[in-house]
Amino acid sequence: MGNIKWLQVENPEQGAEQVYQIVKQELEHNRLHVLGLATGSTMIPVYKKWTESELDFSDVKTFNLDEYVGLEASSPNSYAYFMNDHLFNKKKFKETNIPDGMASDLEEECKRYEDGLQQSGLDIQLLGVGENGHIAFNEPGTGADSVTHVAQLTESTLGVNSQYFENDEKIPETALTMGISSIMSAKQLLLLAFGEKKRAALEKMKEGVVTAEWPITYLHNHDNVTIITDLKL
Repeated sequence: MGNIKWLQVENPEQGAEQVYQIVKQELEHNRLHVLGLATGSTMIPVYKKWTESELDFSDVKTFNLDEYVGLEASSPNSYAYFMNDHLFNKKKFKETNIPDGMASDLEEECKRYEDGLQQSGLDIQLLGVGENGHIAFNEPGTGADSVTHVAQLTESTLGVNSQYFENDEKIPETALTMGISSIMSAKQLLLLAFGEKKRAALEKMKEGVVTAEWPITYLHNHDNVTIITDLKL
């Protein structure tokens, strides 16, 4: 079993400060060259902290965890739009990578993305967690050996994510996502989870049993994981 470090904070802003300190230290020691990024409301305070800071990412490559299938990068609901809005338009990076949900051959796009990941290597990967325990769009039942793939989103995930979509745009039911083994290849994993809705997933993590039904538990198989949460468990 891996060594999980739990950091208790009062709120998401304190969580963002913890991430900032870790990233700052890795940059100062020249240990951060490739950074895995995540989207969602959990990450907004993290990216806000970065954009308001002096952190220099100009020599850092990024890879995002996932992207909806069928959404143009210009769609306000795409993860490319989210990343540009919250980070990339405000901070300069060496190179940014997001799966192309508009690719004509999705399987080929997954292979291209995974190849790029493996060639670059990930120093740090940021993660959130879904209410059903998914990390990236690796839904319950996803295998430990999965690489970047086309994921079918569960009813639970569609229900949660529908709040971000206006009535005139249907939420995509598939997404391109890094797989479990893609994520686990990172040297360091930072998972953030705030609010009662994340309690069930974190309690499963605390139990220490690795099960595909709660993909978050795969992180026990990694030797450098930090979980930052405001929940008292």
